[in-house]
Amino acid sequence: MAVHSPSDHFEPTADSIHAARERIAKYAVRTPILESDALNVLVGARVFIKPENLQRSGSFKLRGALNRALQLGTAEREGGIVAWSSGNHGLAISFVAKELGIKATVLMPHDAPKTKIEGVRQNGAAVRLYGKTKENREEIGAQIAAESGAAIVPPYDDPYVITGQATLGAELAEQVAEMGGSLDIALFPCSGGGLVSGAACGVHTLMPRTAIYSVEPAGFHGMALSLAAGEPRTAPANGSSICDALLVPTPGKLTFPIGRERLTGGLSVEDDEVREAIRFAYRELKLVIEPGGAVALAALLAGKADITGKTVAILLSGGNVDAEKFAAYIATPSNTGH
Repeated sequence: MAVHSPSDHFEPTADSIHAARERIAKYAVRTPILESDALNVLVGARVFIKPENLQRSGSFKLRGALNRALQLGTAEREGGIVAWSSGNHGLAISFVAKELGIKATVLMPHDAPKTKIEGVRQNGAAVRLYGKTKENREEIGAQIAAESGAAIVPPYDDPYVITGQATLGAELAEQVAEMGGSLDIALFPCSGGGLVSGAACGVHTLMPRTAIYSVEPAGFHGMALSLAAGEPRTAPANGSSICDALLVPTPGKLTFPIGRERLTGGLSVEDDEVREAIRFAYRELKLVIEPGGAVALAALLAGKADITGKTVAILLSGGNVDAEKFAAYIATPSNTGH
């Protein structure tokens, strides 16, 4: 696959998505599709749930990391990989590097979840912590790459990574079709946009009429603002969010043009709505979902999209969450004695 400059409009094709699915099949799990009677009744729709928190490394990020790493040249493999990540991309890169027997260095912010930092180290990768306000991770990564000969694998703005995430959309649409469904709407979490833009292309290979929506934390809804404006916009990013995996305020240079072509719109959710989704997933689905992985479910439960009587798919994108934080999320505020 040719690497496109940001001025080009890159988009994964049906052929490149199919090739990526075959490429990563040896390593990636075909995660299941779930249905919940309780959820269907609650929202008045038929909802297909894809729990990518059950993917190896704990999130969808494995797909893009695999698709990039498996296409490294011999010299690049010898130099290894350098990546930057708030957590899940780092976990995926370190997992893939371990599987393929290559070196990896992951730049992570000091405030990244402990379980993510420890997971990257346990996979054998070197972790370089940085201060988000004082250091530029792209500059640090470029310096490490120049000194070591490592290949840079960014978290979302990369054709190989986007195409890897597109395998998820194609797989989802295929599974829904196998279950006799045809999707009216699909909701995907969004940070830099690699997942939602790639997954939209994947869904549309089989179900071109499906309306695709990005879901972001309120205040960090750069994709939603950009889609509404028809050109890139930056979210205010004032304050913080529990969705540590989704704190990119501006969509990527490659991902936004795809989003503008493929997405129907963007939604945003508040932290309290995300907590309720985490509790619902734990109580009704028996799944451990991290905050960033729960935003599509949160949007559904909070009524952010008109889905009554429709067939809907949501992605639960990751489950890498610190145990003590998860315990606090699932404690029901109004009934803490139980």
